[in-house]
This record gives sequence, C-alpha cells and structure tokens, in this order.
Amino acid sequence: MIDLKLLRDNPDLVRASQEARGESAAKVDTLLAADVARREAVARFEALRAEQKQLGKQMPKASGDEKAALLARTRTLADDVKAASAAVTAAEDALKAAQLAIPNVIEEGAPAGGEDDYVVLREVGEHPTLDRVRDHLELGEALRAIDMERGAKVSGSRFYFLTGVGAMLQLGLFNLAMQQAVEYGFIPMIPPVLVKPEVMQGTGFLGEHASEVYRLEADDLYLVGTSEVPLAGYHSGEILDDLAEPRRYAGWSSCFRREAGSHGKDTRGIIRVHQFDKIEMFSYCRPEQAHDEHLRLLAWEEELLAKVEIPYRVIDVAAGDLGSSAARKFDCEAWVPSQNRYREVTSTSNCTSYQARRLNIRYRDEKGTQPVATLNGTLATPRWIVPILENHQQPDGSVRVPKALQAFVGTDVLKPR
Repeated sequence: MIDLKLLRDNPDLVRASQEARGESAAKVDTLLAADVARREAVARFEALRAEQKQLGKQMPKASGDEKAALLARTRTLADDVKAASAAVTAAEDALKAAQLAIPNVIEEGAPAGGEDDYVVLREVGEHPTLDRVRDHLELGEALRAIDMERGAKVSGSRFYFLTGVGAMLQLGLFNLAMQQAVEYGFIPMIPPVLVKPEVMQGTGFLGEHASEVYRLEADDLYLVGTSEVPLAGYHSGEILDDLAEPRRYAGWSSCFRREAGSHGKDTRGIIRVHQFDKIEMFSYCRPEQAHDEHLRLLAWEEELLAKVEIPYRVIDVAAGDLGSSAARKFDCEAWVPSQNRYREVTSTSNCTSYQARRLNIRYRDEKGTQPVATLNGTLATPRWIVPILENHQQPDGSVRVPKALQAFVGTDVLKPR
C-alpha cells in the first residue's frame, strides 16, 4: 500500500500516477478523506480516554454531590469511550480499504498509457535468416521434446509434458540460471507453492489478478503464480537489522495460473499454460537503493539471454500495464521467428515499499525502523524454450544447442527422432 505521508505531502503526485495508469484520481480524494476521518476518530477516542483517566484520579478524593456528579459522568463517559473505540475501528477499516484500492505510485520516467504504450529501450542480437520457419511445437514434437496431446489427456488444455531432450533443455536452462544467480550473491531457495491469503494479498495478487489465482477452498490456501509471493512473505512481520546491501534470493518453484480471460490466445504450444516452473530473483533493499537494484536485475536477465544466444528487446512497460504493486517494470522480449514478433520472456519490477507496507517488513537504521523496498525479476521459465528452439533451428529440423547449455543437455545438436 502507498505511503500515507507521501499522500499527505504530495497528493498531486499520487493523482498524476493514477491518471498515468488510467485509474480514477477520485480514489486519492477518498483516501485523503479516510485518512482525516481516522485521525479525527483517534483524537476523539484519546481525548475521551484521557478524561476517563482523569475522572478516575478525582473519584477517590470526591464526596457528596461532587462524587455523584463524577459517577454520572463516568457512566456516560464509558458509553462514549466504547462508541469512540468502535468509530476508530470503523475508520481504520475504511482507511485500509481506501489505501488498498490505490496501486503503487509509478516511478518518475515510467511511460503513461496502456498495454500498447510501452517504450522500446533497445534491441539486441540479429534475427536468424530462415528459408523455412518451423514453430516451437513442430520442432518440439519432431525432437520428442514436447507432448501437448498427452498433457491434455492427463490434465486438460494448456498442460503439457516436456520429455527427453525437452526436459533436459529446461533443466539445463534452470541450472545455468541458478548458477548465475549464485555467482551474483543470490541465496537459492525452493519455496512452498501454497500460501496463506494474507501473503497472497500482501503481494498484491488478490486485486485485479484474483481471477488468475488457483485457490484451495477447503484449506484456505492459494497456489502461487510466481515464487515472488512466498519470497515476499519470507520476511513478513520482520525487522531486517543488516540491510546495508540488498538481500537477494533466487526461488525455483512450480507456478500455477488460471489464464482467465485468455481464451483463444496462444493455444498452440507452451507459450501460455496453466503450470510451469520458474526461477525468480527477489531482492530486499533500502528504498534509496531500489532504482539501481532494478537496473541490476534487468542486467542479469539480459546476461542470461545473451548466454543462450537469443535476439531480444527491452521495453519500458507503460503505467497502465504495470500491475498494482509495481512502480516500474522492464520486460525482455525474445524474437520468435514463427510469429515474426517479440514475445515476453522476462519481467522485472520495482515494487518500492508497496508490498513491504502490506507485509510489515522493515529495516533498522540510525533513524529507527522503516519499510524496505522489494523487487523481483524472472530469470528463467519454460517459455524460453520457444525462442531457443526457433532461433537455433536448422534446415533439416535439428536444433543447435547454445554453447552455454551444451554441458547440461549433453549434446551440441538436437536431432529429430
């Protein structure tokens, strides 16, 4: 949730952020009013409690009519205090609801607009010249690497098996990614993929993305769509004493997404599926470090893309496509020859202190305690297999294995079987 001090000091900044996202600026006024109402309710309650304590001190010294008057006032005051306490609770609930309704304030420089208003920052690598372009599924089936038919038989649409060299390709990519993450000081993590509602809510995935989330109603638990969720919850309710440098984790987990609203989109192959593995980078740092840490996460994503020799571009995602928690987001999109366009394979977001305020994660310095900043970035998913197969395909239907993956996969060329 956003910083109330920022709201009070600079409401126009929050309004401008809302407008850049295409959201209602009126929600800012609702939050301002809720903030004032809560402070007034607290002030009234505290004044009545102070009077109540003062009467308690006077009572032993009083007698006669004075004592009778004090007793009468005490009885009235007890009812007033009870009502004032209820008013504080109601005002706090209204404030929280109004605060949760406003997404993170965007970072200066983030493009305004919706999904199509991104800014291309750079394009890297040469597109392959191919006389015949086979898509990843045709290549994967010929290599016996991807089995969509049996995935659908076992689990339904948008499920698949990675088999043989397909499984080896994913394991190789993920091991390469985790190896790189560890080299840069990330602590490797294999987190739980079922989380409590307060953790899912705290990371911002039960708002506009709630329809994407699988819920186990009998257990009141949620299946995560990214290990960002358990990694964000890892330090919930904690104070991090030593945060001179960012604290970084790399989570390898299975992820689950309902893909609600995507009917008819990317139904062929493994681009948009319900279950997939992912390595996610996650960083806790001081707010003043967050901008530079964000650029580092992006650089590490680009480094891995270079290792697997994929042409890609980097885009600065527009405000209306950020999601509620992100103040800024950069995507890396790989070139997909069969579609003659770029498709997202990584995303990195600076969530500033938005998630930390919800999850009560703070750090301690000479000034006391204050919320940390959290950032996340995708390092590898099975979707990478799509551009790897398509960009490295050969005329005979074989696929050249990028040099960085050859030791993991056990060969330099994948051949149709």
